[in-house]
Amino acid sequence: MILQALTEYYQALERERKIDAPGWTKVKVSYALCLAVDGTLERVDFMQTEQPRGKKMVLAPRSISLPAPVKRTVGVAANFLCDNSSYFLGIDNKGKPQRTQECFAACKARHESLLKDVDSPAAQAVLAFFRTWDPQKARENPALQEHLDGILAGGNLIFCTAEGFVHNDPAIQQAWENDYNAAGDGPQGICLVTGAMGPIENIHPAIKNVAGAQSSGAALVSFNAPAFCSYGKEQNLNAPTGKYASFAYTSALNHLLADRDHVFRIGDATVVCWSRNAKPAYAALFGGVALGSAVPSYTENDLRGMVKSLCAGQSVIYQEDRLDPDMDFYVLGLSPNAARLSVRFFLHNTFKGFLDNIQAHYRRLEIVRPAYDKFETLSLWRLLSETVNQNSRDKSPAPDLAGEVLRAVLMNTRYPTTLLNGVTLRIRAEREVTRGRAAILKAYYIKLSEAANRENPDIPKEVLQVSLNSDTNNIPYTMGRIFSVLEAIQESANPGINSTIKDKYFNSAAATPAVIFPILINLAQKHLKKLRGSNTGLCIFYEKQLTDLCSRIGDTYPARMNLPQQGSFQLGYYCQTQARYQKKEEKEYV
Repeated sequence: MILQALTEYYQALERERKIDAPGWTKVKVSYALCLAVDGTLERVDFMQTEQPRGKKMVLAPRSISLPAPVKRTVGVAANFLCDNSSYFLGIDNKGKPQRTQECFAACKARHESLLKDVDSPAAQAVLAFFRTWDPQKARENPALQEHLDGILAGGNLIFCTAEGFVHNDPAIQQAWENDYNAAGDGPQGICLVTGAMGPIENIHPAIKNVAGAQSSGAALVSFNAPAFCSYGKEQNLNAPTGKYASFAYTSALNHLLADRDHVFRIGDATVVCWSRNAKPAYAALFGGVALGSAVPSYTENDLRGMVKSLCAGQSVIYQEDRLDPDMDFYVLGLSPNAARLSVRFFLHNTFKGFLDNIQAHYRRLEIVRPAYDKFETLSLWRLLSETVNQNSRDKSPAPDLAGEVLRAVLMNTRYPTTLLNGVTLRIRAEREVTRGRAAILKAYYIKLSEAANRENPDIPKEVLQVSLNSDTNNIPYTMGRIFSVLEAIQESANPGINSTIKDKYFNSAAATPAVIFPILINLAQKHLKKLRGSNTGLCIFYEKQLTDLCSRIGDTYPARMNLPQQGSFQLGYYCQTQARYQKKEEKEYV
């Protein structure tokens, strides 16, 4: 399914001429060897250009459409018309002169094989170069001196003549395409992607720009051990993919990964997304809505209006493209695994289907927010950060967690238990119920009830509200409210206190209230007595509030509360605290 979707995407890009034809691909080039008609090296042109990297401009190799490079392992294999100094010049800094000679010889044979019958001045110049070039004298060649250090550093080289770049010569292009279409490193077979008969590719082209993977690229389809093989088939013959499909899906994926504006990092996963018709506007809007990426030229109200229209089945204009809500849309998450790639997730739905699920997720997350929090919605990265100790050196969430949460959001399934566990651990460690943590608790248990098609008696619907529910008599929720009131009483009686009851008793009050709450109520009486002397009105207010809440509990406190009940307690505490702060703010502005 992944390979088929990527192949269809390649075909859509090719129809719009946004990607290279089979046998051609974008390659990063640093230098051009300029040849005379007789093959003499006249000069070396510097090909790197200034390119944006974040907020800076840096010198980087130029990306040029060239004959597709071979997939290298440990052996010697030469590319056509583009390679490093080991192959083109027979020199390098690797300290293995014998291997370097083999590389140059292989490159010479490769070009002689493809260009021997080409009637073109450019082809004859390249052939003459390889026949006359002496690697033993290369380092002394005056044409190389200016850029010798950079060339030996490993940058790619290409050829040019007085007529221009050699790879643009029509006769040479035709020779390459004929060779590419005729060659095949495997037997004839039926391609599992296209269903067409043709040569099966033994080694697929590398996938580049996946964070954490090898810079030279990694394999998406690969078999490297006997245990992975069957019926005597080796390498990728176990998953027979035709030459065209192999090139198409790797070119499409490399095209997606090279688009920095629409590549996202979620944990250790590199995430790309695309629509079947290859319009980039779909990915741009999806990134802004689902992953919280920046969307220039559009306000939050604009985005909400467009999403609302799309969810209603209406098309909208975004970045000059008309978005169809029923368009097939794909989301792929890749993680590095040595020289190979692991597929974290691959999701397929209509664009409207994904947006519907994202909106449902945001509705579950809705909860009263503090006045200082200016974000109307909680993005995915903010949710994941709630599971991480922000004082630690590594603030990355658990590798698997990010992908599991994104999958749950996009497919509208249950949130992973690891998300709840991570939030619970942070609340216990820091004794702090933030907006994000409260929202996660609420969303997790709402979705759990929806999936089970029944209400959890320990954390019922009446507890899972956007703001304080002052009418519920749920005991754990009410006890969380009481704890917030007890904390307020202590702070009012002792302004500027450094350590409150939350710092010492919050976790134990949520887990074993029968042991802790009698201590807290007794302590509150002392604080109220102190407060009565300085602010009688406030003291009476707290006494009435405390009496009302305690009357809902009854005569005894629960001996122990389970995890859902502790969630109710934490939500009650959070909502009561936010209600208290909101009332203070309202009084300030009256």
